[in-house]
Amino acid sequence: MAGHSKWHNIRAKKSRMDARKGKLFTKLAREIQVAAKNGGPNPETNVRLRIAIDKALAANMPKENIERAIKKGTGELGGENIEEVTYEGYGPGGVAILVEAMTDNRNRTAGEIRHIFSKYGGSMAEAGAVAWIFERKGVITIKADQISNTDEFMLEIIDLGAEDVKEEDEVIEIVTDPKDYTNVLEALKNQGIAIEHSELTFLPKNYVAVSGETAEKLIKLIQVLEDHDDVQNVHANFDISPEELEALMA
Repeated sequence: MAGHSKWHNIRAKKSRMDARKGKLFTKLAREIQVAAKNGGPNPETNVRLRIAIDKALAANMPKENIERAIKKGTGELGGENIEEVTYEGYGPGGVAILVEAMTDNRNRTAGEIRHIFSKYGGSMAEAGAVAWIFERKGVITIKADQISNTDEFMLEIIDLGAEDVKEEDEVIEIVTDPKDYTNVLEALKNQGIAIEHSELTFLPKNYVAVSGETAEKLIKLIQVLEDHDDVQNVHANFDISPEELEALMA
């Protein structure tokens, strides 16, 4: 599982690089648009929209882009009709993979995702085949050097609603139930603690250990899926040693 935590940290760095290329902004705009469409344009009453806006601001997305995405979602501005879709499948080594996507053409996207799975050693599965392996959770990471007494901090943050707190690679990772996510996040910010990365995501209930050529093929499949224009997030229940994962990502 340590390797999976490492993957979260590497993905956060990759997101910052994607932001410079503008690719992340497109995905963030879609999330804002769908959140506004489903829950309205007010982030005070639409928690999903508030989280999406916070994520966009953290990536230095221009405010005018955020406002435009909200207006597209509410229909104030014209734009494509974006739908949320989820794809399930297996990667090399039998690793379960859950793909969250947003698309204006379900048939096109499904065909392209299926092709990626097949080309890179995986296979698409029917709805429900692997979704049960994952749980919706909030994940917040902060730099450990901000905390003077780690044990005391962990007890305090659990009292605020955190389900799990662990320190690894000079980073503290906090896992929450989705309903407690914003409360814990705000409490950290109010204490002046800088947030390294935060998101609502899907975490596996169990893990599959992979290594060597299987691990290499798996990471390649996940990377290609993540790079697809319609894909928002990819979740997988792999366990790769941190050292091997670092080498594969180099």
